[in-house]
Amino acid sequence: MPLHMTKIAYSATSVAELREWLERHADEALMTTRYLPKRHEEMVGGSLYWIFEHALVGRSPILRFTQRDDGRWHIHLAPLLIPVQTRPKRAHQGWRYLKEEEAPADLQEGEAESDVMPPKLVSELAKLGLV
Repeated sequence: MPLHMTKIAYSATSVAELREWLERHADEALMTTRYLPKRHEEMVGGSLYWIFEHALVGRSPILRFTQRDDGRWHIHLAPLLIPVQTRPKRAHQGWRYLKEEEAPADLQEGEAESDVMPPKLVSELAKLGLV
């Protein structure tokens, strides 16, 4: 069972913009981190779950990790955003591990992204304790 990670979709102004950024990279998208996750071997085959407006909105499969010349690490991602059932998630710096059993389910075939609550609404309902 792979291990996943969460990360804020920093500087994305919408989920569509995040999707476009990922899809612009023909073979794979790169995220950079200062430190190699201690459990990186468990994460290959897992996914990076994106946080937008305090909610998990989608995931990108993790392909591998490579070290740069300056000592930082690249996280190689498949260049796609797989929509998931929107779930509230607090913002955090950097990345955090996410266990398989805690990960939101992918949207099912035929289930449109418009069928799930917008991230902002999920965030506000979570503040009220309703989701």
